[in-house]
Amino acid sequence: MNRRLLFVLAGGASALLLGTSLAAAQEWKPDRPINLIVPWGAGGSTDQVTRVTAPILGEALGVDVVVVNQPGASGAIGTQEVLNAPHDGYTWTANAIANNATYHVSGLLADTDIDDWHIYLSVANVPVVSVPAGSEFTDFGQLLEALKTRGGEITVATAGITSSGGTAIAALSDAADGFEYNMITYDGGGPAAIATASGEAMVTTQLAVEQTELIRGGRLKALAVLSNQPLVLDGVDPIPPITDWLPDMELAPDYFGIFIPSDAPPEVLATVDAIWADKVMNSPELKTYAETFGAVFAPSYGPEARALAMPVAILEACSSVARGEAVNDPSTIGIDCETRTEVGK
Repeated sequence: MNRRLLFVLAGGASALLLGTSLAAAQEWKPDRPINLIVPWGAGGSTDQVTRVTAPILGEALGVDVVVVNQPGASGAIGTQEVLNAPHDGYTWTANAIANNATYHVSGLLADTDIDDWHIYLSVANVPVVSVPAGSEFTDFGQLLEALKTRGGEITVATAGITSSGGTAIAALSDAADGFEYNMITYDGGGPAAIATASGEAMVTTQLAVEQTELIRGGRLKALAVLSNQPLVLDGVDPIPPITDWLPDMELAPDYFGIFIPSDAPPEVLATVDAIWADKVMNSPELKTYAETFGAVFAPSYGPEARALAMPVAILEACSSVARGEAVNDPSTIGIDCETRTEVGK
């Protein structure tokens, strides 16, 4: 059965969920800068979009929102730093929400799940399969055949097993009845894309936003996008959808955003909710970023954001079980992989 999960993007309903405006919210006035830990290297997808949204939040709050890169262990080190810090509203994190939802399943962080976070989503991203400009592969079909016949020789640059690129190449292997590959790990999606363009790796499966400038500049050749629709970027030919070759591949949008511990003071969450609805969801800077780099403008927060995040969390958690990579069963974070649904913990 084709269980393809399609994009269900956030709309203006988030503002209605809040039911208030910034002026009416229980106001929080921070008295010092806020640390926003990006648990990946500079230049990657999380870092990019976070540096667009942080100034918007800082201006509305009246303090600096300081972005701190703390990479390592596929984002787990920086995320643990936020969990260990006082949950007083002054230490936030940013990531792909599927990571924060499934770190317990991967064994990278114990006893944590999606409900440890109050979620603010900004964009949805899609992985792209790209090769260096001078690669022997001119379309995805040729690369797929090579992966099936000599996969151990094919080097794939990603930001780690649980990164968007790491889960993308694993999902491609799953959809193609299994093939081997040689993953090379970098400190972020940006460095992985640059390394591929320079010939250090034969393929990258990182996100479009991390590759767009290299594709436009002719240093990377995009072969396929992990979507059921072509990806259109200004200045390059449309990137064909992966379903042209793997029509039954299971897909889900990869949402990125900023997360505050859910037990932070209520006035903190209420104030940031109101700013997200009033400023971020109407941000021309965020819209321009999305349109320029091949992301989907999809801001949401709170319960709506959590609902949008669950399909990709379920997909990644259950796929890790199928690949034999899960350290803890997804049922421990409330996911039933037989039905691909969320259940009680």
